[in-house]
Amino acid sequence: MSPSLTGEQADAIREAVAEAVLSARAQGREGLDGDPDAALLLVAASAVAAEETSRLLRQSITGARAAGHSWEVVGRLLGISRQAAQQRFGASVAAGKGAVPEAGPTRRVLRPLHAFNEMEALEKEGRRGWHAVDYGYLFHLVEASPDKWEHRRLWWPSRRRRRALEERGWELIVPSDFDSPWAYYKRRLDEPADPE
Repeated sequence: MSPSLTGEQADAIREAVAEAVLSARAQGREGLDGDPDAALLLVAASAVAAEETSRLLRQSITGARAAGHSWEVVGRLLGISRQAAQQRFGASVAAGKGAVPEAGPTRRVLRPLHAFNEMEALEKEGRRGWHAVDYGYLFHLVEASPDKWEHRRLWWPSRRRRRALEERGWELIVPSDFDSPWAYYKRRLDEPADPE
């Protein structure tokens, strides 16, 4: 049995999205009928919301597939067939399975990594001065440094949370071409790396 949202949860999400779109306008819902430019502002805000929810859906599906869930389960949650789910979203999942970057004297590839072992591997390598610079399906590319590093994995955080992390010295690690449900951050520590 796959999990599903309750009607109350679905309504809360819909309301939150609607409120976020309406917040693009300082007056919110007030005076919408009397402001012709408000309609265009709401179109622009709705387009941003649609783009973000589409990205979150793709990342969620990538995460569900990486966690071992079938296309049948994913399709059922989306209200479409297994085949339709795979046709519509399979390309974005497969795109994450692209080529692994080349390693070298100051870079190396950690693999095979998955949701259950990657943070332990990054913690171990971070103590030795290696920090992630890219990631993809089942791997992280790390680069040598004389300092220790720490790494964090978060479900894609809100803009406010991203800003708070950056203010505390965390850097977002941007993947070259991987649609992941996670955001990875790293932070240099003021300590020399442990010897290899």
